[in-house]
Amino acid sequence: MSVAENFRAIKSELNDKIILVAVTKNHGVEVMREAIDAGATDIGENRVQEAAEKFQSLDRAVTRHLIGHLQTNKAKAAVKLFDLIQSVDSEHLAAAIDKAATAIGKVQDVLIQVNAAREPQKSGVLLEDLDALIKFVDAAKNLRLRGLMMIAPNFPDAEDCRPLFRQMRKLFDELKTSRQDFDFLSMGMTHDYKIAVEEGANVVRVGTAIFGERIYT
Repeated sequence: MSVAENFRAIKSELNDKIILVAVTKNHGVEVMREAIDAGATDIGENRVQEAAEKFQSLDRAVTRHLIGHLQTNKAKAAVKLFDLIQSVDSEHLAAAIDKAATAIGKVQDVLIQVNAAREPQKSGVLLEDLDALIKFVDAAKNLRLRGLMMIAPNFPDAEDCRPLFRQMRKLFDELKTSRQDFDFLSMGMTHDYKIAVEEGANVVRVGTAIFGERIYT
């Protein structure tokens, strides 16, 4: 199947309230355009430099998501490039993003990335540190907290992700009751997005199932 056919097939599985972020890491501008022309409204990139190079020639209007780990020295560029930064995981990073956003007069939408599975190799704030990070982001004048993001472990059986997704949905619902503009629960990728949706995700980040295996150079 083509990129367009893959995108439409996945999109047809989702209700209109779920945002399908087409993840284009290590894929070229031509296939990005193909997905957008097939209906993709949201594009996800993992790296700032790669995104900058591709967005320069993309020539399409989309919502741009940063879904990969962001280094503080790339915050200035990220704020200029992305509509939503999904991977805020520390006060240090939040401060850098806020400073960069303030400098250009932008209120930057962000999600807090939560390491619910406590995987040492992955980014994300631990659950016991989440409240403090939320308070820090709330106090930043040029950040707007829009929700939570999680990357589940790559279990051989995706069903094993379900308890983590359920835990995140419960946390999201608890926070949403007392917050404005807290709209997005981003969880689920190619191997587990169907389960994530069943457990309440309203943003899924799908790359391989749309574009095929990544090409590494």
